[in-house]
Amino acid sequence: MSHHNDLLTLLATRSAKRGSFTLASGRQSSLYIDARVTTMSPEGLALIGPLGLEAIHAAGWDVDAVGGLTLGADPIACAVSYASATSAKPLRAFTVRKEPKTHGTGKLIEGAFQTGDRVAVIEDTITTGGSAKKAIDAVRAAGGTVVGVLALVDREEGGREALEADGVRVISLARAADIVPLIPG
Repeated sequence: MSHHNDLLTLLATRSAKRGSFTLASGRQSSLYIDARVTTMSPEGLALIGPLGLEAIHAAGWDVDAVGGLTLGADPIACAVSYASATSAKPLRAFTVRKEPKTHGTGKLIEGAFQTGDRVAVIEDTITTGGSAKKAIDAVRAAGGTVVGVLALVDREEGGREALEADGVRVISLARAADIVPLIPG
């Protein structure tokens, strides 16, 4: 079985649930994907890091750093950064706070982000694209260039299209249509 298929199986068996749910976007859905159950597991991290790095390279993105809106993007960004450690160009990881700190430096972006960085914004699950858009705006405001968005899961509900309409390319490691048939029961 390929690593990609292993990831789809993990997402389907650990993260995906059927029922009636209100998503972060406020939308109602019969499918909930709690990607953190997969992204914060050893098996998930071991798959996501190399697959994410491979996807960034396959897209031809020349980036310095990866990161996105906390909390969903954090383990993915760290896994990709770790997977890049022995590559010709290791990628630094960062996180974007939902609100600036009210103490210390008051930064919105934490971690190894540097002004002038070319970045891939990371998203765990794209529905409307709202979380990715917040991260994109924060990176741009801090002097970074967003090369594209790497999503773990594209729910295929318009988020990709909304981001691409704003000129940001989106790639994903999995689509809802790939995961749903694998959900047990």
